[in-house]
Amino acid sequence: MTARVTAGTEPETAATAPGEAATGRDAILLAARRAFTQRPYAEVTIRGIAADAGVSAALVVKHFGRKEQLFNTVADFGPAAEELFDAPLDGLGRHMVLTLVRRRREQKGDPLLRVVFSLGNHDERSLLRDRFHEQVTGRLTARLPGRERALRAELIAGHLIGLGATLSLHRQGAGSHATPEHLADLYAPALQGLVEG
Repeated sequence: MTARVTAGTEPETAATAPGEAATGRDAILLAARRAFTQRPYAEVTIRGIAADAGVSAALVVKHFGRKEQLFNTVADFGPAAEELFDAPLDGLGRHMVLTLVRRRREQKGDPLLRVVFSLGNHDERSLLRDRFHEQVTGRLTARLPGRERALRAELIAGHLIGLGATLSLHRQGAGSHATPEHLADLYAPALQGLVEG
């Protein structure tokens, strides 16, 4: 897992505009998420990710270094958890729904849904599940009051993944036209009930 990947294609040129560099980085992350969640780690290559992202392998290495570092970036749920759980407990359910929906719309991606692609696999992709448990479910468990905190945290995480899956499945459906606030009005009470126990 620690072998250094070298690139043989052209590097990013100095003429690349700042916006283009950010788009290239985003495209690399999307391609890496697809690759690491759909194939065993050993089968994923920097060149394959670069081809899927439409960039050079040198640009992937420039932004992320070795394949292991890129995987660690893809498998990091910490920033998403920090954002999702950054609210007082009495309003946490609503905050989680609003944050998830707004982030999906602004960043064109779901902060948690990629863990679903790791289900049922027994290779390195299990690291995604381990990281999710540690950084999302474990962190939420520590915040919750009362009994059965771990169970409630798992159920909350399931609700959030379910919301993301539903919005992905029905990209042009009614949910795509609803405001984040309206979605929170409908969805957050169930989450808040689990928060409060």
